[in-house]
Amino acid sequence: MSIEDSYNFRRIDARLTTSGILSVEQLEQLGADGYDCVINLLPDDSDYAVPSERAVIERQGIDYVHIPVDFAAPTDADFVAFTGAMDAHAGQMVHVHCAANYRVSAFYSLYARRHGLCTDAEADELVRGLWNPDEHAAWQAFLAGEQS
Repeated sequence: MSIEDSYNFRRIDARLTTSGILSVEQLEQLGADGYDCVINLLPDDSDYAVPSERAVIERQGIDYVHIPVDFAAPTDADFVAFTGAMDAHAGQMVHVHCAANYRVSAFYSLYARRHGLCTDAEADELVRGLWNPDEHAAWQAFLAGEQS
């Protein structure tokens, strides 16, 4: 099973992919697929978390960044950590995931807008192509740049 079969998979460009939950088998394939870094925004206590994810990723020589984002309360500190991870791995093959690609799409769309990688309309489509943040006040505020 390929990473492209993962839940809500999106290829942003040749070096960046995003998705929701991954299986252990998909995680084990990332090294062979040429990935340099995995950024996980899913908290460890999530029902969808893979308990051995860090070990599976690091065993392949891939950098692993874990930023557990509370879906009910994304913060500026979470976004700063995400920005640092993205910047540190610029030009590398990176996969970013969470449970459903909701956290990731919001974080990446904000990152891409702030870095001039896409227009506001394109950033909005990155999110709304997957989910409706208007149903979650915390995410409305986050995407408006009002995160705490």
